[in-house]
Order: sequence, then C-alpha cells, then structure tokens
Amino acid sequence: MLERIHLSIVQCVDKHGSLTAAAGVLHLTQSALSHSMKKLEQQLGTEIWLREGRHLRLTQAGQYLLAVANRVLPQLALAEERLGQYAQGERGALRIGMECHPCYQWLLKIVSPYLARWPDVDVDVKQKFQFGGIGALFGFEIDLLVTPDPLYKPGLHFEPVFDYEQVLVVNREHPLAGVDYVRPEQLTREILITYPVEIDRLDIYNQFLMPAGISPRRHKAIETTDIMLQMVASGRGVTALPRWLIEEYSDKMALVPLRLGPKGIPKQIFLGAREADIDVDYLKAFIEIARKPESHGIKSGA
Repeated sequence: MLERIHLSIVQCVDKHGSLTAAAGVLHLTQSALSHSMKKLEQQLGTEIWLREGRHLRLTQAGQYLLAVANRVLPQLALAEERLGQYAQGERGALRIGMECHPCYQWLLKIVSPYLARWPDVDVDVKQKFQFGGIGALFGFEIDLLVTPDPLYKPGLHFEPVFDYEQVLVVNREHPLAGVDYVRPEQLTREILITYPVEIDRLDIYNQFLMPAGISPRRHKAIETTDIMLQMVASGRGVTALPRWLIEEYSDKMALVPLRLGPKGIPKQIFLGAREADIDVDYLKAFIEIARKPESHGIKSGA
C-alpha cells in the first residue's frame, strides 16, 4: 500500500512547494503524481494534503508521512549505496561528522593508520556537522560523530576514546603564566578568544566562569585554531583548548597551558554511532584505533 514513491512525492512537494515542481524533480508527470497520491489517500481513508488556492498544506496525516519520509528515505539511500559497494567488491565508506573544532588535528592522526589498515574503506570528514551531529546521525548523513559532549538518546551509542584536560592558554609573558592554576576572577580583565560556539556549550563558561558568576572583559570568536593561537601568542587575548593540542604547538609558539581551577577541567573525546551500526567491522575498527592514541603520538591524559 505505502510505497517508496509516495514518501518521495511527499518529501519533494514539501521541499519544492508544488506537485509541478516535484514532478520535474522525480521525472514524472504531474497527473501521475496526483493519481498516485489520490489512490493512496483512498486506500488510507484520509487526506494527505488540503488545497489552499495553488498551494498544498499537509494534514496531520501528511505531516506524519513527511516525518516518516525524512527518516526512512536516507536509510534506503544508504542501504542502496552500501549494497552497491558490496556488489563492486568494495568494503564501504565511513562518513565522520565533527562537533569539536580542535579535534580535527586529533582525527587526522587516527585516519592515517586507519586508511593503511583498511585500504578498501573510504573516509569522508564532514565538518558542516560541527554543531548538529546528533541530527546527522539520526538522518543517516554521517556514520560516526566526534564530540566532547555526547547527547545520549535511544538508538545511539557513544564510546569514550581519549581523555584530556581543558586548559587556559596564555603567552609566556602573560602575568598569569607562572601560576599553579587560574581562578575565575582572574579572567575579568582578559579578552577571551573562543570558537564561534554558543556560550553555554563552551567548557570555560559552563564549567568555570558561569558557576562563579564571572564574565571576561570581552569575548571574541575566531573560527581557525592557528589564528586563535597566533592572537594569544601576540598577547591579544587568552583562550581555552585541550592540553594535548597546546603541547603540539609549544615548540613553535610561546604558549603556556594553565590549569583551570585547582582540580582542572577533565574532558573526553567520544565517538558516537547508531546502535544498529556499532558492529560493522570497519566502523568498529576505527573506534579501536581511536582508543589507542599512544600508537600515533598523542599524549593522553592531563
């Protein structure tokens, strides 16, 4: 009764605004689309659309069908892609979404040994999912999500793969450079440089400044890690980043990592995947390699 073409029609009409436009995208005639949907409405005993002049408005049943289409069609497309890869003797593709700016450098160190061990698997990193990774997992647009802040939802599995410490970064001439640890009130006169992320998702705010009721003198957002560190090295502000990342830059830049508070801010990098895919061999292998950062030169822990 309910077929894939019905889902495609509902999705296309919602995206393009009319049956005429949807017919062009699906390479069908408008009359064929209308006939197909009218027959479905008769079989279901309920209307999918209501006509309002030249426009179509989804009924409650139509809205539910659209939600099903948005969930099911990407799964079918992924299944067809993987089956085609198997038919061609290929292993598959691993699509990784980033929800962590500094993790990109870490990820590169994982990808290199992974590609060497799995030559028949393609890897694609999708940075446009930096701040919408959960939806991308549920939408079958990515297979793995790299994130320091997992959001546990039914159907998803998150695996901790790397411990690190979030630290304040200053240049070597900064007045704070010699302290054992930084107190929140010491940042009231500082320009705090961060990635362009909502404040409530930044660890230095939600785990350090906000609980103390403290704000920096100024907050400046910069998207690129190298530019951010150049700004700090030149004395134009301070930032908060993983200690391991600063240790990698310490030989070429005059930067000092400082503990945030007497106990610091411990963090973990997680890899998230759909529970249904967690036993896919090449996906599981990536997680296993990521659990062993010492094998590719990253210093684990604080």
